[in-house]
Amino acid sequence: MKLILAGNWKNYPESPEEAINLLSALARRAKIFKKLSTFIIPPAVYLGSAAKKIKSFAYLGSQDVFFSGDSTVTGAVTADMLRNLGAKAVIIGHSERRRLGETNQVVSEKVKTALKSGLIPIVCVGEEVHDSEGNYFELLNEQIRSSLEGVRRKDDAHKIIVAYEPVWAIGRRAKEAMQPTELSQMVIYIKKVLTEVFGRDSAGRMPILYGGSVEPSNAKDLVTSTGIKGFLVGHASLEAKSFGEIAQALLK
Repeated sequence: MKLILAGNWKNYPESPEEAINLLSALARRAKIFKKLSTFIIPPAVYLGSAAKKIKSFAYLGSQDVFFSGDSTVTGAVTADMLRNLGAKAVIIGHSERRRLGETNQVVSEKVKTALKSGLIPIVCVGEEVHDSEGNYFELLNEQIRSSLEGVRRKDDAHKIIVAYEPVWAIGRRAKEAMQPTELSQMVIYIKKVLTEVFGRDSAGRMPILYGGSVEPSNAKDLVTSTGIKGFLVGHASLEAKSFGEIAQALLK
């Protein structure tokens, strides 16, 4: 299985022209990205442009999905809309969405909606604080179990990507972010919880990504012997050069 590189543009860039320029710069590095399972995940307004530009080297992803297909809701973007546009994956439960009030229960509904429509859920989990008492383990345990509640063990579990994003590590410089030893311990714990919920076989087929101040300078150390299968990259995905260097670090 190829390693995974997902670029979450969040709410950038600010203009269509900047988005097109970024997509063109990424396309010039297509040879690198094709060696990975690369996902480009722009804001909804740029999905159409991205779908056309990246189809030769990357998959299209969405930053969110509406989970009630039976309702008429202004502003909602449904899973069927995304799939028909060419999207293959959707980020669900990002910490920034959770801070706006998205609960584990809502995340669970969105996961099931995505799976039903054939989209790959990239389910984000992660603690706000890495406290010395280890309370974050309990929080992470509950977050994983509740966010994936209702997922069918044999049919759907292996279709899910789990992205571990410790909130405290986001937006820092590489040397201040999570270190490889810490990451390795957290990956072991996440695998343990997934195994308890879905069984060894299904859990073993669920790739775990890392996100949180991933930059070219620390990407190689973070992927080496930590057990992750790739990265969910934020700000560095907005620079084609940096995103390409992170891809090269995964390939090495």
